[in-house]
Amino acid sequence: MIRYTMRAITADELSFKVNPIKAAPDTKFEIKPLFSREIRRANENPKINIIVLTCKIEGTETEPKPFNLLARFVGVFEVEDMNTDEDRRIFAVNATETMFPYLRASVANLTADALISPLHLPVVSGATLFPEDRPANQYTFNVDPKALN
Repeated sequence: MIRYTMRAITADELSFKVNPIKAAPDTKFEIKPLFSREIRRANENPKINIIVLTCKIEGTETEPKPFNLLARFVGVFEVEDMNTDEDRRIFAVNATETMFPYLRASVANLTADALISPLHLPVVSGATLFPEDRPANQYTFNVDPKALN
């Protein structure tokens, strides 16, 4: 049975930038955070796995946003008895669930510190953020952008 321990977590990058867009005061923007995750094994110690979890909100010309935001966290985990693909999937899901509250809090804090209404990401299971983590019979996660604020 797989066993893991989080040894460290750090905010690798936190940034917030207001976008200079002209909009009426009652304009509603659709904020769709993009999540990404990278999992790497340390070369010097195969028991050490590094997870990089990122939340990004970025405006474009076709989809303007009132701000750009980037929050990237790096977690270091010591993992034992991870032998199968299912073990790797379970670790990915559990490590994501362990790190996501830190990412969620930083997004709320970044937006609140910028003196705008804090953006609260939904509380979700780690298995719902990334499609590759879901077993074939599991549901799909959809976020209503109106529920984020």
